[in-house]
Amino acid sequence: MRYAIIECINGNYYIRAEGLTSIEAAKVQYHGRCQALWNAQDVLNAYVMIADEQLDAVEGCKEFIHHDGTPEPEVSNDAE
Repeated sequence: MRYAIIECINGNYYIRAEGLTSIEAAKVQYHGRCQALWNAQDVLNAYVMIADEQLDAVEGCKEFIHHDGTPEPEVSNDAE
């Protein structure tokens, strides 16, 4: 069986890796991408998944990442 890491980031689709023959190696790459996207401030919405040859999510490895829009900076009204 061959695996791929597929992503949709802010509406843009990517195949990050393909032809992986080891599910363990695919999981390492999958978790690394999820971590990177959770930490990316320019990502509003993303899906990451490990897909098999039938484009099914493998072992439930499909994650939705969502960040709220850029927060407005807080204004300090300290009167001294």
